[in-house]
Order: sequence, then structure tokens, then C-alpha cells
Amino acid sequence: MADTKCKLIVIDGLDGSGKATQTKLLCERLCAEGFQARTLSFPDYESDGSAAVRMYLGGQLGESPNDVNAYAASSFYAVDRVVSYLNSWGKDYRNYDYIIADRYVTSNIIHQMAKLKASERDDYIEWLYDYEYRRLMIPEPDLVIFLDVDPAISQQLMRGRYHGDDSKKDIHEGNVAYLKSCRKSAAYAIERLGWTVVKCDDGEKMRSIEEISDELYSIIKH
Repeated sequence: MADTKCKLIVIDGLDGSGKATQTKLLCERLCAEGFQARTLSFPDYESDGSAAVRMYLGGQLGESPNDVNAYAASSFYAVDRVVSYLNSWGKDYRNYDYIIADRYVTSNIIHQMAKLKASERDDYIEWLYDYEYRRLMIPEPDLVIFLDVDPAISQQLMRGRYHGDDSKKDIHEGNVAYLKSCRKSAAYAIERLGWTVVKCDDGEKMRSIEEISDELYSIIKH
């Protein structure tokens, strides 16, 4: 994998931060410039590899995220990613210019590390990197961009997404206290791992989709 020319760009953030929209726009812009580019989205709900993730998020393994420990839940997502890599995008990674991922290993750090004590974070990150990148051998990203949105604003956006029906939220989306803990995990990872941050709101409302997209593009092409 070390000799690939492809750049793996990860766009991550809390639920409702606009990851899917921005991933799509960035890929379209790169393709319009003549680059070979494609998107990924995790979890890959269309794949059998995401079965355990679907059970977990659907509440079949417990009604609270904390009912499944960080390492077990991380393994569910890791299986989904390695199945996707082996079955879908591994060849493209060896031949394309860009792959833009909506979530990746980074999401385990944001969502599962939130279940651990602050003193356990570094050990968890070391374990996760060894497990997914070295043992499962999926590619490490060249760049991680975190879309930062105030949780109160992202909750408003999700209410719009589900037309006010909170029963449609998964066990992560429906737990505001948990999402606040996830934001703390993200803040630690930004400092510890050097993620790039794009602020997507002005404190009251979201910035325009176009403005955020232009900032992401300038980061990618810098």
C-alpha cells in the first residue's frame, strides 16, 4: 500500500454535521477537474459486513451505547470497513487519485473512545491503530477533516431530517449526553492526532453548504 498514489481523505464529524453532502460535493469537484475520485460511506449498510453494526445501532444489543463496550463496538465497525475494502474499493485505492470517505476509523475514536475514561484514551488509540491499520491492513488516511458543529445546532438539523420523529434516531443520534461526550473525544483526537478542523456553524446557524465546500476544497488542494 505504501507506493499508492491515491490520497485517502476522511471527512468526519458528529451526526448532522453535513458529512455526506460535503463528501459528495468534494468528489464531484475533483472529478470535474479530471481526477479519478470516488466516495465511501461508513457504515456500509448495504453490505453484510455491517450486520453487527446494524444490530448495535438498532438497539438489539442494548438500548444505550454504553451497553456495548468500546472495544467490542469498535470491532463491529472494523469488520464493516475491512469487508468493504476487500470487496469494493481496494482496487480503486491502488489506482485512483482520491478516495473521499464519509467516516472511517476516525469514527471509532469519536464515538467509542467517548465510553472510556480520559486516562484510557491513549491506550485505546494505540490499540485501534494497531488493529485496523496494521493487523486488518486497511489504508491509513492522508488527511482527516473534522466538521465541527455545535451539538444543539446538529440536533436541530437531525430533527428536520427525521421530520420530528425521534423514534427514527439510532442509539447514538438519540442520546444527547453521549453526543456531547463524543465531541470531547473529537477535541482530544484533534489535538493528539492533528486532525484539521472546519467550523461549520457561526454559533447560531450553519454556514452555507457552498462556503464549507470551498473551504474543504482549499484544504485538499493546498
